[in-house]
Amino acid sequence: MGKTIYHAKEDPTYQKVYVDIERWEERPNPNDKNGGTVKYFYVHGGFNDPEADRLIKFSFCFPEKEKYQGHFFQYLCPFPGPDEEMASVKRTGRDDNIAFALVHGAYFIESNMGSKTAFGPMKDATQTWKASAMCAEYSREYAMKFYGCTRPYGYVYGGSGGGYKSMACIENTDAWDGAAPYVIGCPVSLPNSIALHVFAQRMLRHQFKNIVDALDAGGSGDPEEHMNAYEKAAYREVCRMGFQPKAWFIEADGKIDPGALPVLMPGVRAADPAYFKDFWTVPGYDGANPQGVSQRDRLVFDGVVKSVHLAGEAAEEDDEYTNGVDTAWKKQLAKGNGAWIELEEVPEGEDLYLEGVDITVTSGKAKGKVMLLGGIEGKAITIGSAFGYSSVDDVIKDIEPGDTLHLDNSDYIAVQMYYRHQVPDDKSFEAFSQFRDADGNLAIPQRSFIMGYGFTGTGTVQDGNIQGKVIMNQSLLDESTWPWCAHWYKNKVIEAKGSDKDYRLYWNENCLHGDVSGLQSSRVINYVGALYQSLLDLSDWVEKGIEPKKSAAYEYKEGQIYIEQDPEKRFGLQPKITLTVNGGKKAVVKPGEKFTLEALAEVPQGAGKATAFDFTLKNPSLADKHYEYKDDSAEIFDIPGEVIDLGTDEQGVSRQKAVITASYDEPGTHFAAVRVKSNVDGSPDDVFTQILNLDRARIVVE
Repeated sequence: MGKTIYHAKEDPTYQKVYVDIERWEERPNPNDKNGGTVKYFYVHGGFNDPEADRLIKFSFCFPEKEKYQGHFFQYLCPFPGPDEEMASVKRTGRDDNIAFALVHGAYFIESNMGSKTAFGPMKDATQTWKASAMCAEYSREYAMKFYGCTRPYGYVYGGSGGGYKSMACIENTDAWDGAAPYVIGCPVSLPNSIALHVFAQRMLRHQFKNIVDALDAGGSGDPEEHMNAYEKAAYREVCRMGFQPKAWFIEADGKIDPGALPVLMPGVRAADPAYFKDFWTVPGYDGANPQGVSQRDRLVFDGVVKSVHLAGEAAEEDDEYTNGVDTAWKKQLAKGNGAWIELEEVPEGEDLYLEGVDITVTSGKAKGKVMLLGGIEGKAITIGSAFGYSSVDDVIKDIEPGDTLHLDNSDYIAVQMYYRHQVPDDKSFEAFSQFRDADGNLAIPQRSFIMGYGFTGTGTVQDGNIQGKVIMNQSLLDESTWPWCAHWYKNKVIEAKGSDKDYRLYWNENCLHGDVSGLQSSRVINYVGALYQSLLDLSDWVEKGIEPKKSAAYEYKEGQIYIEQDPEKRFGLQPKITLTVNGGKKAVVKPGEKFTLEALAEVPQGAGKATAFDFTLKNPSLADKHYEYKDDSAEIFDIPGEVIDLGTDEQGVSRQKAVITASYDEPGTHFAAVRVKSNVDGSPDDVFTQILNLDRARIVVE
């Protein structure tokens, strides 16, 4: 018996639509160098849902009639919320997905996916995609009246949590003709991939600089060179689970970010509370080993308050929009804003692990309230930002000298290794095979259920049975999900459909998880241009029968994805970039001595030409604020190179290069980098569809 496909127009709620805003608006057109705008007709409304658990609202943005090309793009953010139908209005520049749709002849849809509360539980998680489908179908009715046109084609897209939702949409409904999920997880990703990352942050905290340097341009190539036995074991385990070690440049620069773990941890505590005791007491769990590193890093301390210092002014809102794959969860943080407490005594030690330390008030008026430790400075403890914790202001105003506090990171250490005890029966999740013995039997204790299947936020599990065409983008340096999840999903599509003829998979080198165009440094670029181009290719595929570029070629091996480096066999969208210094990846020069940087771009068949080469001699760290959300990274890539066209070979690979000379005055190890832009039409004019890649070279000045 086949699965039931949801038809949104048959839902009784569909008949209860309302529209409360209809008006013409304008927004900046990033493609207009003169600062012009793009005009659109804005529609806001929803469905009067008889179910109290569901609140469905939508926003439609229609281009002018003469610019409309017969389709829409519908964005799904990672987390639904009561007002998410208006979240993309805040976006600007290349990140403005509304403007992208409008200038490319599509109308844009966003909805709150039926959610009444941000991060709140939904009685029926399938409402996320059912509500989205209703909005898609009603938009068609509205568009046909507005334009006097036939049925519009529709494409849904989203990343991370929005990727789960996009896959649920294209697998379980007939509301869309195609989908473009990106940076996706699989049914067993959460909370495991996030927990794994934080486990690595703890275990390898003294090795990140060594790992990154070894794997960087001109490095030794041996990331384990300086590791002890514990660190080597952790490194190999994490790599086999799918984490790409080159992504640890973030930690090497001193930024320890737990990602979405603060959001996910309360769910683990609620669903499996016994785990947090078993981890420290039951043989087979790392915490129960008295000689293990978990015991070494565990902090349990009781202190007495000497003085209390209230939080300062409210922190300024972040500049970046908060419905992206890296930012949506931050809306729910309880912020410390500079609050601190002086204790009579504080924990002491040479290598204290101070991440994830709960501060529980154990006496006085605030007894039972919990905050998160930010850090220890002298005899003072600062308060950190956290999800699911008590309001800092409500707690700290009731704390008085003489009250007692309990500091404890036991749960935070335990949750980091939860993935070891979540091995699925389905052996297609090959990365988990390392926890089985030679006979395929589980070698360590397992929990009674696999939590990830309920963490997708869709009420469904991906099955690959797509009801339209799909183009997927996945980042090879993704720090929040395992890149191999896209490889797994490709195989699910083949299993369900018999082939991958309606599916394309594009890998993006040197890209992290975030879907922000300003996510650029001398180490990483973003995949925004590849995503936008995929949406345009998807519409051409469905509406005009124009086959998109072939899926990028790659090899999967022991949790890692290795993209094809032969440009004639590479395929996909992203160009291959090679930067050399004096003909190699490393050069040794004298202060002031000139060296030559040559960058070669090799663009896959049908993917166009390189349109720009931008070099940098800087190697800024995160602390220098050169790795923030900036729409234009000209202050990093500040040396333009002349594009020299080398032509296209018989296999269709297009090659361009640029050459510059430079020098360093200061002795030491320096890194130069080049960021290359390519475009399928070979044009630099469309800022939305410039596809990026980069490469680096090492220069030692002595």
